[in-house]
Amino acid sequence: MTALRAFFRCFAGCPGELPLSLIDTRCPHCQGLLDVVHDESALAERSGAQWRALFDARRVSPSWPMPSGVWSKREWVNPDLTDEDIVSLGEGFTPLVPLPTLGRELGMSDLWIKQCGHNPTGSFKDLGMTGLVSQVQRLRRLGAVIPAVACASTGDTSAALAAYCARAGLRSIVFLPAGKLSDEQLTQPLCSYSQTVAIDSDFDGCMELVAQFCSRHGVYLANSMNPLRIEGQKTLSVEIAQQLGWQPPDWVVAPGGNLGHVTAIARGFALLKKLGLTDRQPRLLVAQAEQASPLYRAFRSGWEFHRTVAGPTQASAIAIGNPVNVHKAIAELRRVDGVVEAVNEDEITAAWTAGDRHGLQTDPHTGVALAALRKQLEQGRIGAQERAVVVSTAHGLKFGTLKRAFHLATKDGPKSSARSEALRNPPLMISAHLPALEDALLPRLR
Repeated sequence: MTALRAFFRCFAGCPGELPLSLIDTRCPHCQGLLDVVHDESALAERSGAQWRALFDARRVSPSWPMPSGVWSKREWVNPDLTDEDIVSLGEGFTPLVPLPTLGRELGMSDLWIKQCGHNPTGSFKDLGMTGLVSQVQRLRRLGAVIPAVACASTGDTSAALAAYCARAGLRSIVFLPAGKLSDEQLTQPLCSYSQTVAIDSDFDGCMELVAQFCSRHGVYLANSMNPLRIEGQKTLSVEIAQQLGWQPPDWVVAPGGNLGHVTAIARGFALLKKLGLTDRQPRLLVAQAEQASPLYRAFRSGWEFHRTVAGPTQASAIAIGNPVNVHKAIAELRRVDGVVEAVNEDEITAAWTAGDRHGLQTDPHTGVALAALRKQLEQGRIGAQERAVVVSTAHGLKFGTLKRAFHLATKDGPKSSARSEALRNPPLMISAHLPALEDALLPRLR
């Protein structure tokens, strides 16, 4: 079999191939984004059936790092890495759960939830971070001087970077917009002993600052403008297809912030079809909060993008007005006839509480996705008989403070209306006497 290889190429079309060993992962000609490009002719020397058999065998293999959902597809991620390079916490292979009762509540019967919150740090970001930190591990082993790895984050990226760098014995620095992420998300990088820096700005301001800092001081940038992140995250599509018996769903629904994840999902399904593992690709529905919906506005205006300033939303991880990967995502959405929807705060609250009532422990961003799916079903764009997979991007326990505040009606909770007031589930305060307990509880059981 021909040796597999991958390299960087400018997304904007500047000529030439660039090695994956670059520290500054921007195009040296235009300073734009790069893509990771694989030699697909070499990958195609295995048939689709052979790839399916290989991936299925690895799924049950006890040999490390095969228990990782990412590294069991290592040829599609980074063929240069050896086992010695790989930094894994056992990410991937998260549950894909059928939720027909919730689906019927939304207006469809064939609904599945991909539980990315079951990853080691509680979000899908682990899929990309294992690929990126493993490449840094390889570069350091080969003699590169990399003093630290850094990112800007609204919460989940910082948790993943901090944990994977801790696993590898690397220094990490996380830039966070002060006061704009949950207490639980802030706690994660602190516990992994990452150098945590609170910036008096929003995510977009932090992103500009960290990019300048990394470029000036040789620090490796870990945000999704680094395309190695996308390579790890595209294995999510392979997992979904594999868990559905290599039959893709009709739709994949995902919340959209910096839009690397959306790009990765589309590219993963494209590669599955190109290499013959599946016979078609799903359409994509990208969900955004109205307060931070630059992609939705672009979709409504014929894909003409203008950066915005994100407003306050309980879906804080996607409160991004200038997504780094917006043009990559638009290209993929146009290719698969994708759709973008925006939902308001009341709709978000109603959706995540609905997910919770079905046992999901839903984060607000998955609430955005469920609310967008409901709107598309009501508009008839998605059919009631179609199969949809909603990507639940993070675990609801990362937002326990917000959710508790909502149910207890404290000032820290999401802004509510009469509609959302009815969804609260506060505890009953009852004296320690059986008659009082019976008076309070028995009417609720009838």
